Amino acid sequence: MRQQMILFAVMITLPLSGQAAEPMGGAEFDRYTQGKTLFYGFDGTAYGVERYLSGRRVIWSFLDGRCQSGQWYEDGEQICFVYEDNNLPQCWSFVLTPKGLTARFQNDPQATELYESGDIDEEMLCLGPEVGV
Repeated sequence: MRQQMILFAVMITLPLSGQAAEPMGGAEFDRYTQGKTLFYGFDGTAYGVERYLSGRRVIWSFLDGRCQSGQWYEDGEQICFVYEDNNLPQCWSFVLTPKGLTARFQNDPQATELYESGDIDEEMLCLGPEVGV
């Protein structure tokens, strides 16, 4: 009986598998990302890459060679991004898992969920501006 009580006590103190982790705050997100170039995947395919610079500045690309500069800020439990060609905030909740970051768009369970698929030490490919003939 005593062993069963000890086992029960241990089990209730362990986190449940599948239990949602807390979203990262701005300071934690900044510590994890600053100076990194992270590739993100969606549904088993490459989605994009983002370079995290000092001062909460970022450079994003959908892996097409076109890059967008922007900034991020904390808004409640979300990290929001504003890019040079789109002033509408793109807000995500980020959770750090054993495999890296997971990002859920506007904290909506039905929305896009990205996952970190790598950290590289190389610069991302950003082509120059398109010029006509």
